[in-house]
Amino acid sequence: MIKVKKEGVLLTKTDFEFENDGVLNPAVIREGKNVHMFYRAVRKGNFSSIGYCRLDGPLKIAERWEKPIMIPEYDYESQGVEDPRIVKIQDLYYLTYTAYDGTNARGALATSKDLKHFHKQGIIVPMTTYAEFANIVKSTGRVNENYYNNHKFYYHEADSEETSLLWDKDVTFFPRKINGKLIFLQRIRPGIQLVSINSIKELTNEFWHEYFNNFQDHIVLDPMYDHESSYVGSGCPPIETEHGWLLIYHGAEETDKGLVYSACAAALLDLNEPAKEISRLPYALFFPEFEWELKGEVNNVVFPTGTALFGDTLYIYYGAADSKIACASVNLPALIAELLSNISKNEK
Repeated sequence: MIKVKKEGVLLTKTDFEFENDGVLNPAVIREGKNVHMFYRAVRKGNFSSIGYCRLDGPLKIAERWEKPIMIPEYDYESQGVEDPRIVKIQDLYYLTYTAYDGTNARGALATSKDLKHFHKQGIIVPMTTYAEFANIVKSTGRVNENYYNNHKFYYHEADSEETSLLWDKDVTFFPRKINGKLIFLQRIRPGIQLVSINSIKELTNEFWHEYFNNFQDHIVLDPMYDHESSYVGSGCPPIETEHGWLLIYHGAEETDKGLVYSACAAALLDLNEPAKEISRLPYALFFPEFEWELKGEVNNVVFPTGTALFGDTLYIYYGAADSKIACASVNLPALIAELLSNISKNEK
């Protein structure tokens, strides 16, 4: 098994109103020796904004803002802008986040040229009900039934209207265009899917209807092992290596302790066909084991959302028990070698 070092807690809540109930799930991007961190900040009552801090190197906090860098502004995000991820494509930063209105959670996008001023582009995932999605994918006869048998998650027994919108979270862009296309990952339970477009403007209702009719072709990863048996979701933005795109994601497993979230090193995904899985580890890369991961707002959670590479050491930043921000590190060449050793076991 690959050796992972837990570096410990980096960020905790403060007395500032916008983050007086917890900090978690940061977007991370390295620029020179600095690591810029955009994190979910929660105030009491479960209202989320995005805070900002800058690290000098991978672990030393050098600057932390006393106010959020991004706040809810529209009805579709009225209760929270949550769980951001960030990449730079050419000269533009793409910051994706979950927009939460108190009922529905959907992926949205903001862009920036300077990491200080962000321009919201709106929701970029399908604006459809779960019932509509389930009916389409079920009719194709090709999709795992777990995609259209999630009624208990979406509906209460008293809800006969079936109007709940499809939850589509964990939107994460690849850090460059592939074959001239913008590519991003999304999570419709229980797996991870890929979207390929020429521009954001293509994401119309017609686009998504066609996408759902061929949904099976867009699935990148479905649960395979025990530690991810309930569902998986994209975590950190994919990392380009000579052997493929390294994807560090999260997996959830139902246990006698409730859901346990682990950080997984899924994959090498093919460099030119990233919907093709080359390999994944048969065990969790790391899992909740310390008090700050075992006890918090949600117990038993490590939730990776960003990385920074310094030399051969990959630093993985994650939410711990939905309450704090922590970091783990791993030797990148060793991790790639471990994944390559599993190709024969997992090759599609």
